[in-house]
Amino acid sequence: MREEVKKGKWNSGRKWVLLASGLLILSLIPLLWLGKYNVMCIDDYDYGRRVHDVWQATGSFFAAVQEAWKQNMDFYQEWQGTYVSCFLMGMCPMNFNYGIAWVVPVLMIAMFTVSTFVLGRHILTKWLGCEKEGAALCMLLMLFVFYQVIEAPFEGIYWYNGSTHYVLMQSIWFFLLTLISESIWAEKRGRAAVCCGVSVLLSVIVGGGNLVTGLQAEILMAFLLLYVLYQRRDKIIYVITPFLTGSAGFLVNVLAPGNAIRESIDMDEGYSAVKAIVLSFYNTAVFAIRWTPVLVVLLWIALLPLLWKLIKTSKRDFSHPVFVTAGAYCVLSAMFTPTLYAVGMVGLSRVDDIIQMTYYLAVLFVTAYWLGYLSHREGQKDDSAAAFGLFLERAGSGMSVVCLVLLLAVWVLTADKNTYTSISALRSLVKGEAQTFYQEAMERHALYTNEDIAEVEVTPYSTRPALFDFNDLSTDEGNWLNLAVTGYYHKDSVRMTDAGQTMDQDGK
Repeated sequence: MREEVKKGKWNSGRKWVLLASGLLILSLIPLLWLGKYNVMCIDDYDYGRRVHDVWQATGSFFAAVQEAWKQNMDFYQEWQGTYVSCFLMGMCPMNFNYGIAWVVPVLMIAMFTVSTFVLGRHILTKWLGCEKEGAALCMLLMLFVFYQVIEAPFEGIYWYNGSTHYVLMQSIWFFLLTLISESIWAEKRGRAAVCCGVSVLLSVIVGGGNLVTGLQAEILMAFLLLYVLYQRRDKIIYVITPFLTGSAGFLVNVLAPGNAIRESIDMDEGYSAVKAIVLSFYNTAVFAIRWTPVLVVLLWIALLPLLWKLIKTSKRDFSHPVFVTAGAYCVLSAMFTPTLYAVGMVGLSRVDDIIQMTYYLAVLFVTAYWLGYLSHREGQKDDSAAAFGLFLERAGSGMSVVCLVLLLAVWVLTADKNTYTSISALRSLVKGEAQTFYQEAMERHALYTNEDIAEVEVTPYSTRPALFDFNDLSTDEGNWLNLAVTGYYHKDSVRMTDAGQTMDQDGK
């Protein structure tokens, strides 16, 4: 009887996981479809020029890879230390085929979605003791909401240079963290060794990526090292090895000669280390409010009964909720510190995407941990915990279904169709904005590649999707973006005609 009841429960049923999977896939289709009309832009030109030149001259992919690495080493000496990101940014797919920009959203969505799902389910099951199907359901719904309210869709999905530097590197970090954690929990030594071996490789890659992800990796790997020192000393080799290789890679990144040169000529002034840390804690609260719109609130309420039922039967110890909450807040705050220290600001869109996802993961895990703490206090005659638990059990699936229906209603019926990314993408496709934009972008490309034209003049886009909110060319041929395109195609000049200026984000 008990087994039959368990199989029939909504929170662990495969049908709910399948429905959530369908909802996520359905929401991602317009974003991927819009990617068909994606184009090369912004820093893609500067970082890709040398590789593009070699490819055009030789047609050899191997020679192009060699040139990307040479450029990477030059950047390391002269501009920035991110030795993995710079190499990958030089290998922009559009250097080899201008019309292949659609692979960028496919790659970025696939990597970030899978890595986030794998890490989230792993933590919910291994560290918090939830069953797999319920954990999967939580992660699928969270990913659905994240991609609807993502801070900067263009920077995190469509722009190769920006998404490679942040979203791709954060994805690799999520895989790395999962592997290190799995090596701790693995019962078979062979499995733990394999996870450790792969994590060593990935730790070097993460160390050579952006400093926001790199700092987060250093902090969390240090936390895991302290954990195994006190709780699982037999597992210490599986954590300390990737920690040391990752730290070495991070130091190579931070100590690059190019960083000092760039800092000496950069007009932006950052804060002192102490002030940057203090402001990081403040900005965490500010952005937490910003990243908790109605869709997120409805999802959080909907997940409460599910998390309660999942966590109540867990065998884990939930005795330190304050420490866990404080630790999560500190890790999240640390992600704001690098930009505050380097340039004295927060709110860089391409950075905010990965911090936003980390925030949602932190909220999910901290909520589950507190529910575990409350549910395991019921036997200690804690009336408030018992009452809260009884409420969630009585509300059950009814409360969750109502909240999810409201969530879907808000998603579909919101007046401004550019509020949520999937609806915005679908709107741009249906109205023909994406198709028109792409046609005009290809007309520009035809001018750029016309060897008979040395001084190129382009007209402003008549329309473009709201999600494609990147900076366009200027009427000033000396503008940095104009110069990037000029150098990439070896023109004498490239400028926008006086017929109009760059459109606003609504494509008007």
